[in-house]
Amino acid sequence: MLLLLTLYFLSWFGLLALSVGLFARQRGSRPGALPRLMPRVSILIAARNEEAAIGRCLRAIRALHYPPERIEVLLGDDASTDNTAAVADAAMEGYGGSFRIIAITDVLGTARGKANVLAHLARVASADYFFITDADIAVPPTWLQGLLAHAQPGVGIVTGLTLVTGPRLFHRLQGLDWLMSLGLVQVVTDLGRPVTAMGNNMLITRAAYEATGGYEQLPFSVTEDYELFKAVLRCSYTSRNLFRAEILAESLPMYTWGGLLHQRRRWMRGVEQLPAWLKLCLALYGSFYLMLAGLAVVAGVGPALGVWGGKLLLQGAWALLCFRRVGRRVPLELLPMFELYTILLSVGLIGFRLLPVSFSWKGRQYR
Repeated sequence: MLLLLTLYFLSWFGLLALSVGLFARQRGSRPGALPRLMPRVSILIAARNEEAAIGRCLRAIRALHYPPERIEVLLGDDASTDNTAAVADAAMEGYGGSFRIIAITDVLGTARGKANVLAHLARVASADYFFITDADIAVPPTWLQGLLAHAQPGVGIVTGLTLVTGPRLFHRLQGLDWLMSLGLVQVVTDLGRPVTAMGNNMLITRAAYEATGGYEQLPFSVTEDYELFKAVLRCSYTSRNLFRAEILAESLPMYTWGGLLHQRRRWMRGVEQLPAWLKLCLALYGSFYLMLAGLAVVAGVGPALGVWGGKLLLQGAWALLCFRRVGRRVPLELLPMFELYTILLSVGLIGFRLLPVSFSWKGRQYR
């Protein structure tokens, strides 16, 4: 038993150390030159009961360093029962570009939820580049140029980067968790194995989107961005995944544990469709605490504490690399509390996955 535990921890530390080394050396996609006359772009935003967040999102859109007359902003109001549309109208009053609110009243093909909203917006959009973000996201002023610089011939999707932000400890732990996780995604992508796209910070060309048939012809999924990503690759387009400061958007946090569990359960639907080798790596990474408890039983508390200390040091180096690459302060002081956060989240998700219960998203139930 001790030999198996030793092999496990050697594999665990080796995997993370390899990721640290690769991330430190590889710089990802390099930006290309932008045209003198910037292309027209369509920004697509799906919103459902977002009166508390949509104003922040649209103020960030208005602050983009891009000619507003070259921007078309389309907001899909998905049967909101609050003041989403009124707040959006007020936030965009006097905007120099084009802004429209599209009321979503019917379903297109197989699309449901957010995918259905985006299917409607894509049909209305007039530009050759679709920029997709969410109502709880504030994009940076350099967002459009930052993604466009990587939309080279043959590239169908360019995925940006988000950081969860908020004043409370719970919010900041989510930010630490999310950015380090996206760093692992970047490592795999830089090895030539793109695995996903992120629908809150994404560019997709009209040509690539239409080649898939659009969301109305794709199988329904609560991780609609991943479904679109797979379809784009099947159509012989390539993708780019960016870990760069100029496209770093800020996301509002989940405010409760329940909300966080529902969000992560939805994301797990996408994880369950990943290649077997990657799921094996994730299982190795995520079973650390279970194996640590086994080590404490077999070898004693002292060796287990030593292994745990090594994890904190290596994870601190990983966090340092991820945050410094995007020019943000590294919250190393959160790492001890992050251990408890990760344990609670892992236990909650395992229970959520095993129990035959539905999860909710934007007021709708899914299984």
